[in-house]
Amino acid sequence: MLTSNLTQRFLLGIFAIIAAIIAAFYLYSVPLIQKNVFDIERNASHIALNNVFELADKMHDSSREYREQVLESHRQRLRAVVDSAFFFFRNQYRLARDSGMDDTAARRYVFEQLRSLTYGDGDYVWIADESFTLVSHPDTAYQGRSVQDLLDESGHPIMPKVIDQAMAEGEGFYNYRWNRLNEDQKLEKFSYVKYFPEWNFVIGSGVYIDAVEAEVQARREQALAELREAFAGIKIAETGYLFIFDSNGRMLVHPNRNIDGAVFRTLKNPVTGNTIMEDLISVADTGRELYYHWDRPTDPGNYRYEKVSLVRYLPGFDWYICSSVYLEELQASSEVLTDRILVIATIALLAALLLAYIFVNYITRPIRRLSETAHCISSGQLDATTSIRRDDEIGVLASAFDRMVDRLRQNIAQLDDKVSERTRELGQRNQQLRQAMEEISAASQNLRLMEERQRLILDALPAQIAYIDNRQRYVFVNEGYAAAFGRAKEAIIGKHLSEVIGDSMYRDITPQVEDALQGISSTFEYPLLHDGETRITKRTLIPFDPEQDQVLGLINLSLDITAEREGEQRLQAAQRMHTVGQLAGGLSHDFNNLLSILQGNLLAIQNNPETPKALLRNIEPAIRATRRGADITRRLLAFARRQPLSPRRIDLRELMSDCATLISNSLPATINLAIEMDDDLWQPRADPGQLEDALVNLAFNARTAMPDGGEIRIHLANRSVTTTLLLDEQVVAGDYVEVSVCDTGCGFSQEAIERAFEPFFTTRKEENSSGLGLSMVYGFVKQSSGYIALSNHPCGGACVTLLLPVAGEQNACSTADFEVGAATPGRGLILLLDDDDDVREVTRGQLAALGYQVIESQTPDEACELIETLPELEGLVSDVVMPGKISGFDVARQLRHTWPKAAAVLISGYASRHDERPGDCRHLPLLRKPFTREQLGQALLSPRARQPLDQEQER
Repeated sequence: MLTSNLTQRFLLGIFAIIAAIIAAFYLYSVPLIQKNVFDIERNASHIALNNVFELADKMHDSSREYREQVLESHRQRLRAVVDSAFFFFRNQYRLARDSGMDDTAARRYVFEQLRSLTYGDGDYVWIADESFTLVSHPDTAYQGRSVQDLLDESGHPIMPKVIDQAMAEGEGFYNYRWNRLNEDQKLEKFSYVKYFPEWNFVIGSGVYIDAVEAEVQARREQALAELREAFAGIKIAETGYLFIFDSNGRMLVHPNRNIDGAVFRTLKNPVTGNTIMEDLISVADTGRELYYHWDRPTDPGNYRYEKVSLVRYLPGFDWYICSSVYLEELQASSEVLTDRILVIATIALLAALLLAYIFVNYITRPIRRLSETAHCISSGQLDATTSIRRDDEIGVLASAFDRMVDRLRQNIAQLDDKVSERTRELGQRNQQLRQAMEEISAASQNLRLMEERQRLILDALPAQIAYIDNRQRYVFVNEGYAAAFGRAKEAIIGKHLSEVIGDSMYRDITPQVEDALQGISSTFEYPLLHDGETRITKRTLIPFDPEQDQVLGLINLSLDITAEREGEQRLQAAQRMHTVGQLAGGLSHDFNNLLSILQGNLLAIQNNPETPKALLRNIEPAIRATRRGADITRRLLAFARRQPLSPRRIDLRELMSDCATLISNSLPATINLAIEMDDDLWQPRADPGQLEDALVNLAFNARTAMPDGGEIRIHLANRSVTTTLLLDEQVVAGDYVEVSVCDTGCGFSQEAIERAFEPFFTTRKEENSSGLGLSMVYGFVKQSSGYIALSNHPCGGACVTLLLPVAGEQNACSTADFEVGAATPGRGLILLLDDDDDVREVTRGQLAALGYQVIESQTPDEACELIETLPELEGLVSDVVMPGKISGFDVARQLRHTWPKAAAVLISGYASRHDERPGDCRHLPLLRKPFTREQLGQALLSPRARQPLDQEQER
């Protein structure tokens, strides 16, 4: 049959057709393919990149949906927690009332139980009544406090608005900032709060947002891992690939393990000289490609092979997704395609020869296929088909046979599906039954644990609780009450009240006890001696009258409020010092203006050649008095924390070496100076000159306290504060250098300890004591963010303790406003701005004496108008603090913009710190009132007074 004429003709015909098709395809297609293959390969790279970008974008959307699912899960859990807490409260309240407690006692009893209930990762429930008081909170710092007192970092109340909305809306979810238990840092918290009007309180519970974000971040990392697996199956050209990095320069996904996960910010592009990261980011989502040179794995270190990359940016994940392929690989694809076309042509010719065999079997193959299919079905293979598609009688027979077998297979499959569905439903019901049994077992276990906790709660409460019957005999006491009176609980039960508390205390509280037994509650404070210390206790006596007009006994609830009272005293002292500091700062500013007027006029009279010599003898003491007044205002500014400082790292060993020499030379032979320092002493950040003045001042105070001789001990040590520490106020946790100056003198009196830091307070009898020594030390320490405390040694002598914060990585440095030198006569027109007429008149005289022409202005607005209209303006002398919204800094800035070469000098009675000035005015000379004519002239001639505007911005 293979040699028949029909077979030969069929083979020749097929061969001729295929040869013609191949020739036409080669002539009309290959040149076009060679021309456009580069674009096709490049577009394939773009398509792969875009597909990966779409996949990553969908992962980001999935991450956002997952976050919403996590939040919804937490919402459901918070609702369940609040409802469970209310269910617990209602049941325990009913049990308490049934046991004989009144409403107030029953509520307090249940609230105390709820304080110890926690769940999850340290989460808890809290309860606040309608007066905004936290009646149940696990943190003792907040228990019983008004939420009006709880402020956020900006000083605004945190909870009142949330509680108001909950009471208005009934319930809701709210966001606010709160700290975890036993932590100080406030974090964003998501809480559910529900109002129970019949009980007049709200119950809330929440979860911290960082916990939610941690779950979302885990999902994001999972997405990145999935994307890394997807990249493993993507190939561009021969060696091209995809990679991902973020804006921090971290390679998130890269097929090269040496680069994957590394930071590649420093890798350079030999073509542009920029970093490759900068070039890749610059073409992100622009549609442009980045061309750069790189080496090959087969030719490492030779950066001459050109590569091309396309970049897409995904803001949601902060990802840059990039493709990378060698340019010559894209161009080589056309040659490979041409070769493949020739191979396909050869294969097509060979296929023509196979058609003859197909033709021979054209008739017998369908019949053989039907026979084989029938045999398979008879052996149980119901998925077998003939796969014959023809339009003749054999095709009709094969189609009918396939439909019959398909209908049989569908019937059997439907029967199998019904059996599987029934089996699955039975399994689900069995699972639900097992889950219900497990929940019942867990609830039973929780009930047993709850009963055990209730037995321990009263003993664990930080309060003294006792129940006394109407015969004044003890029926119940907790561990706190028994420990307060130094007895065991068993030794107290059944005894009379006077036998336990003593006759003295019994006489003092008898009126309150009798009132309670008559049905009248009372609350009072009583000092209790415990372990040799007097503790202030707040005691509440509550009558127990479950039956009307019949008091069966009383309940004693006592709390230790010693720390609260001490805190109130410290707060009052701190507020008093703050008020005095504000008053001192304001008085110093006004007094400096007066001294400027006095000193300026006195110096003018002294410098006048016509002044009689007899008058000069009277003027010189007055000038010295103004300078002493300026020194007093400097001390007041130090106390008010407005003195200029130059803080930097201090080498304490070098400073103490110089300071010891200075102090020793001023001490009599009867006083010994001892200095002790830790071996590895930290470096604090403060003004070294002010610290040295403070140590000398304290040493001289100690010398005065020891007229008969003694010892001064200066001790410097490292100290890390991690727990609560009180000096003049509560110390913030951190690292400090502790400086202690102690003596063996008479010590501080109680009045001195309470008022030592107040300005003008002194215990010395000498007339030349201003009472500003410790005030200056106090102001310097507080301005340096430190702490100070006074104390007496039990064996005698006083001690002053300073805590100075340890310097960080960056050190601030300050420079002098201008160099010191002799002033030379000036020329040109000077604009003088000051709202005080007398100060302005004195300063005008000083400028005129220096040779300047002066034009005056009383308001900043008028000065700004003059600046615009005076092109011959040589400079500006302006007060910093001016009435209205425009300050001296603004006027100096206006002058610098209008006339860049003009000089600008600022004057002030406050002597503001260098780092409090605006950035573009920080370099300008700043004179503190009162100042001399020579100082004013030197400031005007200072190069920093004429520094151009562009250099200001660079600073």
